[in-house]
Amino acid sequence: MSGNDLIDLMHQSHRRVHIIGTPENGIIAALDLEGRIFTVVNSRVLNRVVPSAIVNRSNKNTYLNPGGDALWPAPEGTCFGYEYGTGKWRVPPAITGAVWEVIEKGENKTVIKAEIDLVNNGQMGIPCEFERHIEFKQNGKSLIQNITEIIRYIGIMTLGKSEFSLAPWSLCQFDSGKGCNVIMPTPKAADIWDMYNSSLSQRVKSGDKYVVDIKTNFRFQLGLGKNVPWVEYICGNDFRIKRSAGSLPPGQSYIDIADTPPDQFPAKKGVKLSIYCDPSGFMEIEACGGCPDTLVPGTELSVKIITEYIVN
Repeated sequence: MSGNDLIDLMHQSHRRVHIIGTPENGIIAALDLEGRIFTVVNSRVLNRVVPSAIVNRSNKNTYLNPGGDALWPAPEGTCFGYEYGTGKWRVPPAITGAVWEVIEKGENKTVIKAEIDLVNNGQMGIPCEFERHIEFKQNGKSLIQNITEIIRYIGIMTLGKSEFSLAPWSLCQFDSGKGCNVIMPTPKAADIWDMYNSSLSQRVKSGDKYVVDIKTNFRFQLGLGKNVPWVEYICGNDFRIKRSAGSLPPGQSYIDIADTPPDQFPAKKGVKLSIYCDPSGFMEIEACGGCPDTLVPGTELSVKIITEYIVN
């Protein structure tokens, strides 16, 4: 899909958009689609795009996932997560219906922001502001995207670690299939683990790199610890996407982001980067920020993420 095609689809669906750069080389921010962004290089949108999820609307019965790159709150499950407030998995309407606004803009950069009141699986209300500070530069067939993801606590109560867990979590989606894989520097055993089903059949060491085959007939997700510097999604001979996350602010630590039942406590292993693979034909390379022990009014949880899009 071209950048202009995606913009036309947004307009036909009565969705607001903001363009950083140009429709041929830049970033399309979908202000009425959870503040998701779609990256365009040489007129081609490289992120996954699901037109039916743009034309239609999510409701309490069905969540429609439009693709792109989203900022969500972590964790997903556990007693402190944000997807089981009603007992069943759902993306809360505070996220799907958030009103994102452009609050700053300049050449090849912008800031978008929304107020999102979170309710965790323990029914604790956590009022927040979400911000995405987006900037990019282009170098020939490469576009380097720098984003600072921020979740700012605007409530009036001080919360302790026995009451909450919260971190900014960036999920970047792509179509996947035969010939697609993810590579990374070979991790130590403590820095890679399965969140759900075993994916050992999908992983192999090749030279100084570790390779994950993302064409799969079962759902799996890998958690990657703080010592893994980057992951790179390779779509055959077509394009490559390399993603890394910066150091955490002082006093913040990585957390468990897994889709664990809401009656369980989070695991102690914290996720810096993650790879999610779905048998329906899409995958995510994810990056996470951290969480403090105490959440006081005005606390900012942030992470700087660099994503390099390279067209072969």
